Amino acid sequence: MAGHSQFKNIMHKKGKQDAIRSKLFSKLAREITVAAKMGMPDPNMNPRLRLAVQAARAENMPKDNIERAIKKAAGGDSENYDEVRYEGYAPGGVAVIIEALTDNRNRTAGEVRSYFTKAGGALAETGAVSFMFDRVGEIEFDTKVASEDAVMEAAIEAGADDAVTSEDGHLITTTMEAFAEVAKALEGKFGEPRRSKLVWRPQNSIAVDDEAGEKILKLINALEDNDDVQNVFANFEVSDTLVAKMGG
Repeated sequence: MAGHSQFKNIMHKKGKQDAIRSKLFSKLAREITVAAKMGMPDPNMNPRLRLAVQAARAENMPKDNIERAIKKAAGGDSENYDEVRYEGYAPGGVAVIIEALTDNRNRTAGEVRSYFTKAGGALAETGAVSFMFDRVGEIEFDTKVASEDAVMEAAIEAGADDAVTSEDGHLITTTMEAFAEVAKALEGKFGEPRRSKLVWRPQNSIAVDDEAGEKILKLINALEDNDDVQNVFANFEVSDTLVAKMGG
């Protein structure tokens, strides 16, 4: 399992605290507001907003919060956020991509750089590591929605690149260009997905020792704890021993 997926599993176990959930809701609301501001305030007419709302529902964000975030986009007093991507190297030569929505580029860049420096890594130029990743769409459904064959058939029919079924669920992968169309087609067949988003998928993963792995996981934790950071992706794998230690 890739290191960042392992990290997500660790944080899922720890992430029920109110403070963490409140921060998550704030980030989801920011994405909803930005998506609504960039297009129509109707999720059915705005693919990005549709995905943002689905992501919020998947985290059990209250309906009132979602509607308030959409309405905020229509108000003239809402903040203007810039979409920024940062790239860098963590210990062990691990590549990291950070997606942020910020109202102050200088502040966010300074904070992100400090996290890398503290971890023994380095922030790099945009484009320095993204060539090691593929920009793809991922759509996840619970295993109970349909059989493996039915999901595969529907995915191919919708124009997806791949569909893999495991005990964790069905994972459908698409190109970035086909993502919105495939997601809508599959939702029409199987209902709202558990997760649906564009990701940076590593082409290859680097296995790191526990010492480097702990530094990398702490770096990702610091990054994801930042209010401006929306997503973090990295190309590493860590041992089950470290996963158990960090999740304990």
